Amino acid sequence: MKTILATCNLNQWSLDFEGNTARIIESIEIAKSRGARYRLGPELEITGYSCEDHFLEPDTLVHSWEALACILEGGYSNGILCDIGMPVMHKNVRYNCRVFVLDGKLLLIRPKLILAGDGNYREPRWFAAWQHGWTTEPYPLPREIAEITGQRAVPIGIAALALGDTLLASETCEELFAPMSPHIHFGNAGVEIIGNGSGSHHELRKLDTRIALIRNATEKNGGVYLYANQQGCDGGRLYFDGCALIAQNGEILAQGSQFSLSDVEVVTAVVNLHDVRSYRGAKASRAVQASQAEKLPQIDVDFEAGWTGWTGWTGFTRLPGLQVPFTDNSVASEQDSVGGPASRFCDTPIEPRYHIPEEEIAFGPACWLWDYLRRSGAEGYFIPLSGGADSGAVATLVGSMCQLVAKAVCDEELTVIADVRRWLRDDETPDIFKDPGVLANRLLYTCYLGTENSSRETRRRARRLAEQIGAYHLDINMDALVTALKTLFTRITRKTPRFKVEGGSHTENQALQNIQARLRMVLSYLFAQTLPWVRNRQGTLLVLGTGNVDEALRGYLTKYDCSSGDINPIGGISKADLRRFLEWAQHSLGYTALAEIVEAPPTAELEPITETYTQTDEDDMGMTYAELSRFGQLRKMERCGPVSMFEKLVEEWDPLPPREVAEKVKHFFRHYAINRHKMTTLTPSYHAESYSPDDNRFDLRQFLYQTRWTWQFRRMNVLVKKYEVRTLSASKGTVNERET
Repeated sequence: MKTILATCNLNQWSLDFEGNTARIIESIEIAKSRGARYRLGPELEITGYSCEDHFLEPDTLVHSWEALACILEGGYSNGILCDIGMPVMHKNVRYNCRVFVLDGKLLLIRPKLILAGDGNYREPRWFAAWQHGWTTEPYPLPREIAEITGQRAVPIGIAALALGDTLLASETCEELFAPMSPHIHFGNAGVEIIGNGSGSHHELRKLDTRIALIRNATEKNGGVYLYANQQGCDGGRLYFDGCALIAQNGEILAQGSQFSLSDVEVVTAVVNLHDVRSYRGAKASRAVQASQAEKLPQIDVDFEAGWTGWTGWTGFTRLPGLQVPFTDNSVASEQDSVGGPASRFCDTPIEPRYHIPEEEIAFGPACWLWDYLRRSGAEGYFIPLSGGADSGAVATLVGSMCQLVAKAVCDEELTVIADVRRWLRDDETPDIFKDPGVLANRLLYTCYLGTENSSRETRRRARRLAEQIGAYHLDINMDALVTALKTLFTRITRKTPRFKVEGGSHTENQALQNIQARLRMVLSYLFAQTLPWVRNRQGTLLVLGTGNVDEALRGYLTKYDCSSGDINPIGGISKADLRRFLEWAQHSLGYTALAEIVEAPPTAELEPITETYTQTDEDDMGMTYAELSRFGQLRKMERCGPVSMFEKLVEEWDPLPPREVAEKVKHFFRHYAINRHKMTTLTPSYHAESYSPDDNRFDLRQFLYQTRWTWQFRRMNVLVKKYEVRTLSASKGTVNERET
């Protein structure tokens, strides 16, 4: 028996109930047009996933039911089983739920069993997990819904839908990642189709984990697994990267795009339930466990997944004592915005598509930037372009965004064309934006903010990159402003600060560097507000921050300098990943100016250059970027304090002497503690690495530290001596057992 099933990526926006409802309806209509009998949507798709504390507001719950009422009243669920994500309050307890509707009626409200509560996820702050196991109880429907459906109550709890020809159930996002996932029990209880409406954000290399879990879920126990996800930025620094999937018996049948500018993407595939039954029936070990499985409640539904009404199938030919199953008429697959199939009308497996990390960096932040720009109503982006790797990477990401938008215009993506019309003049058509350089000239403004400490090389690199992208570029010298501030200070204090190369103290040197850095921020906002006016356009620009995740972790930035901005597309990306991205982008995106930027040593160019001194970032930080990246991974992802970090690195960095490793760890933690307060003012950043130091959203550690770490460093010193004794004893061939 074959059936068509549909899942989707939706670009929902938190609290945009009108837009969210319209996109849900559009996805249902597309699924129906393709003959699908079941449509799965993302987690909390009615509200948007990232409402956060808005989930605590009664209005959010009321508007969710109003949106569902529009879907029911409009007849959109007629002839198709719809699995919709929304919050529901039951007995004054708020649940993250899946709501099953069919033919204008509710069948089941399925609350989430396992909530996501780590990293960026704080679902237990807003929802409770269902604590009643595999049971259901009556849920009294709101009066307005009861009037539409004619139902007074509907079951709420964990159950399977018993269709006329199969069993179907669902789990939600985190439940797939848990050790005892519900799909294990569902499969043993005979459920053949499992849907997972998810709200999974993008991190570099994370898709591999998702696909591996989905394939494993259906390979061990057989069955069909559908995965839906949100796609886009729905109001915060996270980007939800879509990649809806349909899998069967350990194989991927269909896969949606991971990065797309489309607001609605529906993925459909034909699945063969006879193959599921054959696959399961051949596994003796599964049969033993399934025969002992705890009973799963079932909701009887007068509806069949297999459907003879679709003209692409011949249906059953009835002969005496014989049934001939559907024949499979293959239909050419549609193409999504990244070039993969959006729908497949055949049940043969495909190889899943993965982007390499460099492509993930190119496409993820670019799509995030597009969503932020079009939804904020800003006129474009402004970047203080220094000619270095970080600001160059930010400009490159905006260039990547323009290339994606231009491609969508060429592909006649109606939602994208509707958005780009805002930047057209009266005598222009969207066709001019088929050229990404033309689009960049409207949307991207860059400015080289030089001083006497800046070099000709960085000025030239900034100009070349801006020209290749197509940006509207300025080149200014701000020495007069720096001099004015220094003169003001001298007039008030009767003292003149000097750089260290001129004999000044560390305090003087830092203050003179910070003057330049903070002036760049002030000038950036001045130009961001006025440049559209200069070009006879309306609105203002959003300033893009240009600090990477490693520098933020170390605090290697000036508070409120040009690393500050409205949003930061690279604030969650490591220096090492950025360099690899730039090497990739010079060939794949065509920005050859990046070659010189990658080769140049990173420098702030805030101190005078002499014959004997050139400022570099790694010298200023007292550590390499590779070391800093490793410190960040251990600090955040492996939750290491000073001592445990030393114990890991003394083995990992062998043969570096233990005392030298200890000094590196101490140096990092001193500066981490001293600069921790800077994390409270970080520009909201695209989340790409698990060791993001953005404490306001992710890294919930204090910002006031005892910076000497006396207890921890003393313990580290003891360990250093033990390692040194052990090394000395080993060299003499007399290792003491107590020392090992």
